[in-house]
Amino acid sequence: MLKTGKSLRLRRLSLAGDDRYLFVPLDHSVSDGPLVPAGQWDDLLRALVAGGADGIIVHKGRARALAPEVLRSCALVVHLSASTACSADVDAKVLVGDVEEALRLGADAVSVHVNIGSDTEGQQLADLGAVARSCDDWGMPLIAMIYPRGPRIENPRDPALLAHLVNVAADLGADMVKTSVALPLERMAEVVAHSPIPVLAAGGPPDGSDLIEYGTAVMASGCHGLAVGRRIFSAPSPASLVAGLAAVVHGRGADGTTPGDTGQATRPDGTTNGMGMTHYSTIGAGVV
Repeated sequence: MLKTGKSLRLRRLSLAGDDRYLFVPLDHSVSDGPLVPAGQWDDLLRALVAGGADGIIVHKGRARALAPEVLRSCALVVHLSASTACSADVDAKVLVGDVEEALRLGADAVSVHVNIGSDTEGQQLADLGAVARSCDDWGMPLIAMIYPRGPRIENPRDPALLAHLVNVAADLGADMVKTSVALPLERMAEVVAHSPIPVLAAGGPPDGSDLIEYGTAVMASGCHGLAVGRRIFSAPSPASLVAGLAAVVHGRGADGTTPGDTGQATRPDGTTNGMGMTHYSTIGAGVV
């Protein structure tokens, strides 16, 4: 029954049922500060749902304040890790919640952040393993947010390093992994090829360029989805941007093809980008 519970929750994480995911992380309010004025929080959530986000990622306090009707067609992921930009070690992450709390809040999944190469890597790995064990006990899907960050990392976009990280996530019990994108971007296919669990690309293009084009190229590399926060919640029209990204993730281009077929995707204004992964091969591996 517990395995069935995890299967049901995993299914709810993909609106289209195609094992592809568009998640919008909103945990930045702990690490960096408010995303929007408090009075606009509900409007932001409704915009993300209206645009077609598969799930939102929030901390437990925000989850408690959600109106149930807001997430009728959007999954809830409760983030269990935290740190702030004011910390003496910004790469250190600590657990601030547990799986049982997330279950009581109605979560469809939980997420844990691990920074490989940080001074506290050992404790973060231990935390990931402990949460994975609890997730198995309760039938809860686990998303590992695992990044190469810290004084021991020379190139955080190195494909071989990222392939190592996604396997750490899988080996310690995660059901899917969110990580950085390799550069040049076409080498992200190598990372995906070495991962036994679905890979979600974190964030937007490192050079601040077109997010729809970037998402198309990322999905063409074999990723199962995108996890984009700041570029969405700071956009003039979050709903429109989410709709464009949802079309890319779930393969609903203007001509009905999937992003991997042509490298094209539909922008919120109805135009196509006309390019795929090649555009990003010129981005240097040293860009963070």
